[in-house]
Amino acid sequence: MALIRSIVHLLWMALTCVPYTLLILVVRLFGASTRTRYRIARAWLKLSVDAARVIMGIRTRITGMEHLPTDPKQGVVLLVKHQSTYETFLMPAIMPRPLAYVFKRELLRIPFFGWSIGSLDMIHIDRGNGARAFVKVLQQGRKLLGQGTWVIMFPEGTRAARGEKGQYKSGGTRLAVDAGVPVVPIAVTSAKVWPRKAFIKRPGTVDVSIGQPISSEGRQPDELMREVEAWIEAEMRRLDPEAYP
Repeated sequence: MALIRSIVHLLWMALTCVPYTLLILVVRLFGASTRTRYRIARAWLKLSVDAARVIMGIRTRITGMEHLPTDPKQGVVLLVKHQSTYETFLMPAIMPRPLAYVFKRELLRIPFFGWSIGSLDMIHIDRGNGARAFVKVLQQGRKLLGQGTWVIMFPEGTRAARGEKGQYKSGGTRLAVDAGVPVVPIAVTSAKVWPRKAFIKRPGTVDVSIGQPISSEGRQPDELMREVEAWIEAEMRRLDPEAYP
């Protein structure tokens, strides 16, 4: 049954992605703002999360929303635990501000999905060109944060298996220090139901815990990232103790 539900959800996402992408491209052709295009993309992502609940029985339990800044001009860098694809869909669906992902430009080649994200205010980089790529992150990140857009990054860089920890990199905190904005650590237990690289998903609840904003003023990026890492990993153990014997 879990296999059938996973197939149905994947087909649903593939089919619905096409009309939403076409709508984004059409409104862009007629001069729609990036905010309008983002709202269309967010609607599809929210539908995908809702479909995961209805079709596969994957629910979300969110705590800490009250920690998020309410000033529409306040930019923040969200630093999120990365265990599966699920949180990449979930974060824009639940956040009160537009988000800008930092992602590898190879994703732009994916039909429809890649065309959609290429039409939005995102930061796509060439990971093979390290120093120049990060300069682009700083330049575009400062601009977006100054507009009140929140930049979201996965500090581990890639998905970590349940109960495991990747190497936390300081790119997100370097951007926050450079732009003078706080960071918000977020723990997500998505691997309980949507394991890394797994096709079959299981019903269950994904816990999302949003931490207090941490000021970047007067901080060193590496030291700030160590604080973020400590909070996220401690919170992961609290939310999913079975994964950490």
